[in-house]
Amino acid sequence: MTDDERGLARLRTVADYQFGSGAGAALFPPDEPLEVRRTSSGRPQQVLAEDGRLVSHGIDGRFTLALAGGRRIAAGLPAPAARVVVGDESEPFVREGRNAFAKFVDEVDPGVRPDDEVLVVHESGELLGVGRAELSADAMLDFGSGMAVKVREGAGE
Repeated sequence: MTDDERGLARLRTVADYQFGSGAGAALFPPDEPLEVRRTSSGRPQQVLAEDGRLVSHGIDGRFTLALAGGRRIAAGLPAPAARVVVGDESEPFVREGRNAFAKFVDEVDPGVRPDDEVLVVHESGELLGVGRAELSADAMLDFGSGMAVKVREGAGE
């Protein structure tokens, strides 16, 4: 096994831990050429594929999702894993990259905690954006106000 293969295997393990079993293979398929951009010290910083940036790898060891990575997680993990579901009222705003508020959350993966990377999806299942949870799953469903997800990137029109 080459150093690049070993590095991708480690990144798959991190993805499985962070998002759930199967996320590593969904994000970083073994048969796809991926580019791992590294810092000057050699630490992985970004993983890119033909469809764009998949993730950034933070200094805390966790991934931050890009929209291309969110699409892969949505396709590779069954609902409700890593998902926050909103309805028609929030859809146009989240698509533009604006935040999702607790008042409009219809469903959420019960395992979501503050600071988790999540997918914001429409009740139809369509990916609207990716971002960071600001509240726990229970709080998202209980609160009538407040930011539920700080959206990093919206899916656009």
